[in-house]
Amino acid sequence: MKILVINGSPKREKSDTLHLTHAFLDGMNSVHENEIRYINVAEKHIEYCLGDLSCMKNGGKCVHNDDMAQILGDILTSDMLLFSFPLYGFGVPAPLKALLDRTLPLGSLAMRKVGDRYEHVEQADFSHLRYAVISGCGFPNAQHNFDALRLQFKLRFPNGVFMLTVSEAPMFSAIEAAAVTAPFLELVRHAGREYAEFGIISDELAEKLAVPMIPEETYAAICNGNA
Repeated sequence: MKILVINGSPKREKSDTLHLTHAFLDGMNSVHENEIRYINVAEKHIEYCLGDLSCMKNGGKCVHNDDMAQILGDILTSDMLLFSFPLYGFGVPAPLKALLDRTLPLGSLAMRKVGDRYEHVEQADFSHLRYAVISGCGFPNAQHNFDALRLQFKLRFPNGVFMLTVSEAPMFSAIEAAAVTAPFLELVRHAGREYAEFGIISDELAEKLAVPMIPEETYAAICNGNA
């Protein structure tokens, strides 16, 4: 499988969330070896979408001459997109938001009704693509913090998207926290194995991944300098 990892963190390779992504991919590779490519969005030249919709009228050609044409090509030649990023403002970081906006050329102005909502008809065939999101946040727990993000990606990929959202993510870049982060990353590897085999992870494993690595009160006290 050709997996395109779209790393939306402004920290690039130093992203806290990328520890989770690497563990998940390790798990997937333990089942089947995959071809993995990475895009660090912060390193790309991606202009903001102007919303003139010209790309939806002329076969997907955008008025901007930047890196998005190559990125769209990379997307269409992949089997799976894995979006890896930290939670920013209960959504995605600005560079990744610009990239997502610029995927507009994949759709046309024509619309169709699907269920009780409308969506644009595709200009390109990306029916083969699978989607996954791995996102970490710096809060002590994930209670409601990812709700807006989940809804956004559910609407963007209505045919299904796997999402792994994790609290206390800055701990993954702290060497002194290895005693608790290493066992958690092993759970993430297990999740990657299950996803590679079944396309989903078990409810039991999902419940374990939803538990903060250390008590939320302890984590908050550390962040507040009270520990």
